[in-house]
Order: sequence, then C-alpha cells, then structure tokens
Amino acid sequence: MYDEYEGKMKKTIEVLQSQYSTIRAGRANPSVLEQIRVDYYGAPTPINQIASVSTPDPRTLLIQPWDASSLKSIEKAILTSELGINPQNDGRFLRLVFPQPTEERRKELIKQVNKFAEESKVSIRNIRRDAVEKFKVQKKKSEITEDDLADTEKDLQKLTDDYIKEIDKVARKKESEIKEI
Repeated sequence: MYDEYEGKMKKTIEVLQSQYSTIRAGRANPSVLEQIRVDYYGAPTPINQIASVSTPDPRTLLIQPWDASSLKSIEKAILTSELGINPQNDGRFLRLVFPQPTEERRKELIKQVNKFAEESKVSIRNIRRDAVEKFKVQKKKSEITEDDLADTEKDLQKLTDDYIKEIDKVARKKESEIKEI
C-alpha cells in the first residue's frame, strides 16, 4: 500500500548520496566529474564516456581523452563547471590537483551538505503530503474509513520520520568525512 511512496523516499536518499559524491572534499574522486558534460561533436557527453579518469595519487585526477581533439573541450567544460579547479593541460592529459581544503572551505562544504540534506527532507515531506492527499480523496469517495485514514496518516508519518533520520545519518557521515580532511 505504501510501496510507491517508500520507493520515492528511497530514491530521494539515493539522489542525496549522489549529490554528496559530487562534493569535492579534498581527496581526488572521479565522481566529482559526473555532473560535468562536455560538448563532444555537438552532444553533451559525460567525461567518463570520452576519456579515462584515474587517480595516480590521493590529490590528483588524471584525465586522458581517447580522442586527442576532445582535450580542449574537456578542459573548457571543467573550467566552466562549479568544480573550482583549473586543469593542467600538458597536450595529452589533463591533471586536476585538489588542494588541501582550508577551514573556510570546509565550512562551505558543510553548508552545502546541510543544504542538500534539507532539500531532501523537503522532498520526503512532499511525498508524505501527496500520499496523505491521495488517501483523503479515497476517504471522500468512501473507499476507506476515517479509522483507515488515521492509521494511514500515522504509518506515513512514521515512514517519513524514518527517512528523515536516514537523511540526518547520511549527512552526519558526510560532515565527518569533510572534518577529517
């Protein structure tokens, strides 16, 4: 009965974790490039589909395009993204060197973590609201009783509370990762 809504709430957590993987927290992680699209022969293409991305050391990403002519396009896409790192172009590779974050940068990252968490909580609450509205319509049509509606609202609230606790847990974990670097 609640599978549809629980599925949507699970998806919200997955989206949150995906957003967190793009937060640049000092270590070189290829997932920070996932949101960046390169204009490759007129089509917006993810970097990992036109180049190999490796991490030769903890603070460096090495991008080697399979087609050398796409090097400039990849560089331009990285520069115009919100990544905040200038790639070093040696003609064959792009190197992204991630600096050790300052205390100020850590605070910005934690604010970003909290912003994503709050957006996810709003999404979860919206899913609950939509579900409750659907069940109220069913009650109006006499498809369910007043007691069924009350039980449903209670169950949906518990489901919502559980997912909000999960969001808090994921956010705390990401915050502690940021504080450790």
